[in-house]
Amino acid sequence: MITTGSSNTTGSLRALLAAPSFLRLWGIGGCANTMRWFELLSAALFTLDVTGSGLAVAVVSAARTMPMFLLGAFSGVISESIDRRIVLMTGQIVACLSSGSIAMLAGFGIVRPWHLGVAATVTGIVWSTEMATRRRMVGECVEGPLVSRALALDTMSNSFTRLIGPVAAGSIYQGVGIAGCYAASTCVFALAAFLSSGLQYKQETRRLVLGQVPRDLAEGIRYARGNITIAGVLLVTVFMNLLGFPYSALIAPIGKTVFQVSPMLVGVLAAAESSGAFLGGIWLTTRTPRLSGRQLMVGGSAIMMVCIVLMPLASTFPMAFPLACALLAVGGFGSAAFANMQTSLIVLHTPAHIRSRLMGLLTVCIGMGPLGILLFGAVADFVGPMLAIDLVASVGLVCVLASGWWWTRRDSGRLGADAL
Repeated sequence: MITTGSSNTTGSLRALLAAPSFLRLWGIGGCANTMRWFELLSAALFTLDVTGSGLAVAVVSAARTMPMFLLGAFSGVISESIDRRIVLMTGQIVACLSSGSIAMLAGFGIVRPWHLGVAATVTGIVWSTEMATRRRMVGECVEGPLVSRALALDTMSNSFTRLIGPVAAGSIYQGVGIAGCYAASTCVFALAAFLSSGLQYKQETRRLVLGQVPRDLAEGIRYARGNITIAGVLLVTVFMNLLGFPYSALIAPIGKTVFQVSPMLVGVLAAAESSGAFLGGIWLTTRTPRLSGRQLMVGGSAIMMVCIVLMPLASTFPMAFPLACALLAVGGFGSAAFANMQTSLIVLHTPAHIRSRLMGLLTVCIGMGPLGILLFGAVADFVGPMLAIDLVASVGLVCVLASGWWWTRRDSGRLGADAL
């Protein structure tokens, strides 16, 4: 690949920022994703304060992502039959009402961890439509040459939301408690719903036949199994979300019990990886890497896994907390490459008629996260959070490297066959 010049990059960014639909979708993603990570840490801090249990924190955190695993594939089929703009706007309204309910319960002093778990499940159902609706729309609201840039810019901003969300959550929770946290998220979700209402988007829909849903899902699975690139993307995504990213569910226990820092600094630790991902996203947005999509995805995933494995070891060194933050920030560069290629490879390598179904399958793979959160939490209750992260993430690193070897070998075999 040839690296683009700065003038081409500037022109691409200007074209993106001049597209009204992209700007609205970008803004909606910024609001919704910020509150996703904001509420995740707020709920974790509150649950830890009330129960003192790492497993309880893991359960409440898992409630937010479990619907992705259970409903992600169906969201892909449904979004081909129902106007994606309506699905997106309805989701933001539902999330707003869910957060508002928790704010009211907290205001009256009767909120409990299970309330947060129920609200997280509701928001998680909304989140399960993200890939098949908003994320797909981002890739389709601009012309072909701008698709990769649009997705990279959206990935970069998602990383930024993972940075500011936890930091804001830690600060607000320390200042005004759980009621203030959910009152803030209610207002931001309301803004996302407002932005959705004015979105211009054209879509050809087909009639939803419930009896045909299993056949549509089977068709998507067959396509994924027969396409090496899509199969590789889904396989690496499973291992990253099962054995890598769920480490974040233990950030609150680690910050408060191991590093013994304030809720605000717990938020800083939670945001460290996303700060690196944000910088990595800027790099991907402003230039075209010479590496292939496969190399970026597998290599970035491996870098992220290595840094997760090394992070617990930081507690044995002087300046342990800053060192842990630095390691996660380095890992964020890898996660940026993973996240960008995860969507781009599917959007660029699949026909439009089946794309939502494949994005739905991707959502299911991302939805492995709650199983990983429960795994991390269960292991942490036996050996402590630091050793739990080391053990599980080490297995994840081996799995990612094995997936990359398989993907490379299959790709090489395909190219060799094409040459013949």
